[in-house]
Amino acid sequence: MHLVADAVTFGYPGRAVLDRVDVTAPAGTRLGVVGENGAGKSTLLRLLAGELAPQDGAVRRSGTVAVVAQELDVAPAATVGTLVGESLAGVRAASARLEDVVDGFDHETGDLAALTEAIGRVEHLAAWDADRRVDEALSRLGAPRDPDRRLDELSVGERYRVRLGCRLAERADILLLDEPTNHLDVAGIEYLTGQLRAWPGVVVIVTHDRQLLDDVMTAILDLDPSMDGRPVLYGATRYSTYRFAKTQALRRWRARYTAERKRAVRLAERLDASYEGLSDEWRPPKGSDKHRRGTRARQHVKAADRLVQRLEAEAVEVPVPPLELTFPDLPSVPDGYPGGPLLDVRAPRVAGAGGRDRLDLAGTRVDLPPCGRLLVTGVNGAGKSTLLGALAGTLALDRGTRTLAAGVRLGVLGQEGLGGVVHGPGTRAARHPAGSARAGAAERESGFDAYARRALELLEAGALDTTRLVPVASLGLLSEEDLDRPLGELSVGQRRRFDLACALLAAPHVLLLDEPTNHLSIGLVDELTEALRATSAAVVVATHDRKMRADLADWPELVLG
Repeated sequence: MHLVADAVTFGYPGRAVLDRVDVTAPAGTRLGVVGENGAGKSTLLRLLAGELAPQDGAVRRSGTVAVVAQELDVAPAATVGTLVGESLAGVRAASARLEDVVDGFDHETGDLAALTEAIGRVEHLAAWDADRRVDEALSRLGAPRDPDRRLDELSVGERYRVRLGCRLAERADILLLDEPTNHLDVAGIEYLTGQLRAWPGVVVIVTHDRQLLDDVMTAILDLDPSMDGRPVLYGATRYSTYRFAKTQALRRWRARYTAERKRAVRLAERLDASYEGLSDEWRPPKGSDKHRRGTRARQHVKAADRLVQRLEAEAVEVPVPPLELTFPDLPSVPDGYPGGPLLDVRAPRVAGAGGRDRLDLAGTRVDLPPCGRLLVTGVNGAGKSTLLGALAGTLALDRGTRTLAAGVRLGVLGQEGLGGVVHGPGTRAARHPAGSARAGAAERESGFDAYARRALELLEAGALDTTRLVPVASLGLLSEEDLDRPLGELSVGQRRRFDLACALLAAPHVLLLDEPTNHLSIGLVDELTEALRATSAAVVVATHDRKMRADLADWPELVLG
């Protein structure tokens, strides 16, 4: 079993996505794919899986392939049992094939090679153990196990965990995973890590999980363009080693780019000076005869041409380096702040379906002072997102109180949804069902237009100080070219970047971030972590990301569940 991509190129009209990407992965390879949002990570997985055909180059696969994409399209009336049946179809077929071969086998004239092949396939898939593996994987990942549960009634995270558990139990030769830790808690990640480390075939994982890179990967493929425009394969098996090598390369790239820009300015200045003598105002010294004037003019032109040729020969075309996060200078308190907590929630309770509370923190007070910090952790279903919704005021409390100090602006980044909403006093999140007319219109809006509309909504709600508005293009999250595109054309990671930009739009005094590392590139996660530690705003982070939790280990922590 092996997986090879040879100089694979893919793009869309007017936009190249992947250019001459090479992958060679024999059995036992665990390749981590990283890169900025929109760099083509998910596209590469689809090419490797055969879901897309490369425009140039070739992909060769030996063995069966299993894919777990970031987004799962749900067929009408599909259930958990539907996914289990699809994933184990190959195992069932191998078992049925062996039964047919055994039933029809003649010890005198039978095809011994066919029997050996059928037995080997069943043993390779451990077909007798498939149902137990599915049940174990679903249980360990915290996924629904009832085969009759409809997928369209599950949350995004639950659907992902069902699909992931089924694919792990399938035991494909080539396993392709797109951000597998996004919807897992610590126990689920530990189970996944053990499965991947023991995987006998090829594993290719797109991930921003820095700890997963340390624990699992045998190599890292960075799809971000380098100075020569090509992706880079790092043999490093530690994230810190990879990050150091990339940081050094970026420093050299930016220094080279700066030097070339300065060279270009000098070239322009020298050319202007050289050709200025050839303008209509140029005159040779008085007393010169006309033949001498003509000769000097030709010499001047030749000298200028030689200068142009020499400077152009010395120039090196250096592409523009990638964007860097430029986190805004957020205020710590509103004007006229009288003191006390910016946000105070006491004994919150939010009721749920079936008589089970989504959140019940009797006797608990969450109060955020200016520049305050809070890390919220807990298993899936413990109520982390519900607590952040209660803090943001987007979920009504069935018990308890919520107090927001006058003039305090909130910036909210939820787990899901396109274009996160920035909240302030009196505002609520606008949620539109997928496929609705409002959602469709939002998908067709450009980033610039959507950002402007959100600013106007906040202004009308009295939740925006126009002197503190944060321009979206100033953040280094998305290029102006991407901001001019319809939001529906952006990758999942780029839309997540837009959500983050919207959370910062109104220069909030309090940031509420729910799983902020989800779908973001690995480099941006590092930059965002540093920014959150340094900002003057108060910050609440709910996360399962082990590296971010370690980086914020000195923050006060609220453990739910």
